[in-house]
Amino acid sequence: MPSGKYIRKYWKGFLLAFVFLMLEAAADLMMPTLLARIIDRGIASGDMHYVLRIGGFMLLITAGGAVAASLRNVLAVHVSQKFGTELRSDLFRKIQTLGFAQLDRFERASLITRMTNDITLVQHFVSGMMRIFVKAPLLGIGALILAVRLNPELSAVFAVVVPIVAVLVAFSMKVGFARFLKVQQSLDRVNASVREYLSGVRVVKAFNRFDYEREKFARTNEEQRAASTHAMRAMAVFNPAIMLTVNLGVVAILWIGGVWIETGVMAGNRVGELVAFINYMTQILFALMMVSMVFAMFVRARASAIRIGEVFRQEEAEAPPAGPDAAAVVTKGRIDFENVSFAYANAPGAPALRNVTFSCLPGETVGIIGSTGSGKSSLVHLVPRFYDASGGRVLVDGIDVRSMDPARLRDMIAIVPQKSVLFTGTIRENIRWGDETASDEEVERAARTAEAHEFIERLPEGYESRLGQRGVNLSGGQKQRLAIARALVRRPRILILDDSTSAVDTATESRIKAALRTYVKGLTCLVIAQRITSVMDLDKIVVMDLGEVVGVGTHEELMRENRVYREIYASQIGKELQPHVGNP
Repeated sequence: MPSGKYIRKYWKGFLLAFVFLMLEAAADLMMPTLLARIIDRGIASGDMHYVLRIGGFMLLITAGGAVAASLRNVLAVHVSQKFGTELRSDLFRKIQTLGFAQLDRFERASLITRMTNDITLVQHFVSGMMRIFVKAPLLGIGALILAVRLNPELSAVFAVVVPIVAVLVAFSMKVGFARFLKVQQSLDRVNASVREYLSGVRVVKAFNRFDYEREKFARTNEEQRAASTHAMRAMAVFNPAIMLTVNLGVVAILWIGGVWIETGVMAGNRVGELVAFINYMTQILFALMMVSMVFAMFVRARASAIRIGEVFRQEEAEAPPAGPDAAAVVTKGRIDFENVSFAYANAPGAPALRNVTFSCLPGETVGIIGSTGSGKSSLVHLVPRFYDASGGRVLVDGIDVRSMDPARLRDMIAIVPQKSVLFTGTIRENIRWGDETASDEEVERAARTAEAHEFIERLPEGYESRLGQRGVNLSGGQKQRLAIARALVRRPRILILDDSTSAVDTATESRIKAALRTYVKGLTCLVIAQRITSVMDLDKIVVMDLGEVVGVGTHEELMRENRVYREIYASQIGKELQPHVGNP
C-alpha cells in the first residue's frame, strides 16, 4: 500500500490532532496531583480557600481538556474519512489499470471485500490512532513518570506489572495476526457465496435448488463464524489477563500504602499522595487496556493492509508504452496473427492457443468457428490486449499490439462480448456507452441495424426506459441486440462479435447480418459463432480445434478440404443437404 503518499498528504492534520491529544492527556495527568494537594494541604489543614482555589483551577483544566478533546475528535473524523475515501478511490483506480491476467489472480468477491471491509478496518485504525490509540501511551508514560516522582518506593510495583503486561501484549499480536487474516479470507468466501447465488438466482429457482444453496451458504457462514470465534477466543484471554495484572498492582499499592501509614513509614498527612498514586495507577490501567485494544485493532488492520497492498503491488500491465499512437496507425484495420501461443496465468501448463497463424484483411469479415473450448474467445481477446500473447505476435496494421497504448488501441475497436453486460440506466445511456458523443439519430441508427429499435419502441418509455442491474428486465436476445448497438455506435475500425447472436432467433440473426453488411462496410469484422449458419456466407472462415487453427477458407473450400468443418456442418445441418460433397 502506498503509505508514503497518504503520510505526505495528511501529516499536518494528524500532527494537529496529536497536539490536541497532548493537551488533553496533560489535563488528565494534572488531576491526581492537584487532588493530592487538596487532600494533603487544604482538607488536612482545613484551608477552604486553598481547596476552592485549586478546585477552580482543576475545573479550568478540565474545560481546556474537553475543548482539546472535541477539536481532536473533529480532526480525527475529517482526516480518517478523507483518507478512507481516497484509499478506496485509489484502489478502484488501481483495479481499473490491471489486465485480465492480474485480475484473474483474485476472486471477484475478494476484491469487493478489500474495497469495503478491509479499507474500513484500516480507516477505523487511523481514526483510532488520532483519538485514543496515541493518547493511551502518552497517558501511560506520563502517569508512570509522575507516579515515580510522587513516590519512588511505591513505584517498584510498576517494575513487576509493566513487563508482564508488555509480554501479554506482544504475545497477543503474535497469536492474533494469523487468526484475523483467516477471518478476512473467510469473509471473502461468504461474499463469494452470496455473489454466486445472486448472479444465478434464476437458475436456482428454475431447478428448485434452495436447500442446496442454503446448505452451501450455511457451511460458508459456519466457517466464517468458526474463524471469527477462534480469533476472538484467543484474543479474549489477553484483556482479562492484563486487567487482572494491573488490578493486582492496585491491590499491592493499597496494601503497601496501608502498612506504611500504619507503621509510620508514610506520614498520615500524605493520604492524598496515596490517593494520587492510585489514580495514576488507574490511568496506567486504562492506558494499558487501551494499548491492548490498540494492538488487537492493529492486528486486524495489518491483515487488511497486507491484503490491500497485494492489489497495489500488482504490476500495471496496461501502463501506456512508449510506442506509436493507435489512432495514428490503425487506419485500415488489418489483423495478423503470427505463430501466436497463449496460456492463462492460472493454467500455464495448458495452453489455450498454439501456433495460431492467419490474417484478416482490411474490410474483411472473418468467421471463427470451433467446438466449445477450442480457443475462439481467447484468440480475439488478444486483439484489444485483454491479455497479451505468451508467444508470437498479434499485429494490427503491421504494428505489434503490445507496443500500443491499450486505451488508444481500444478506441479503434468495438467488441460485443459472449455474455452481454448492460448497466443500470436508460437504454439510450447504455447504447451511448459505445460513444458518449453519439447523437440521438446515431443511437437510433445503431439500434435499427442491431434489430433492437422495434422492441425498444414497444416499451412504454422507448429509449428512455430504465434497465435494471445487468438488464434483468430484458430477454437474452434483447440484451444481445443492445450490446451490438452499443458496439456499432462506436464506429470502430475493427468490430469483434463474440457469439453475439446466440440468443437471437435465426430470422432475426439473418436481418442483423444483412444490416451489418451495409453498416460495417469497410470495417474489419471478426465473428465468433457456434452456429455454422452464422459464418457460412462470410469472406473467410477460420476453423479452430483444441487451441489450433485447423483450417482457413471459404465455406465451399472448407467443405471440400477440412474434416473438422464438415463434422460441424454435419452435426448442425446434416449430410443430406450436401450429398455432392465427397470425402477426400
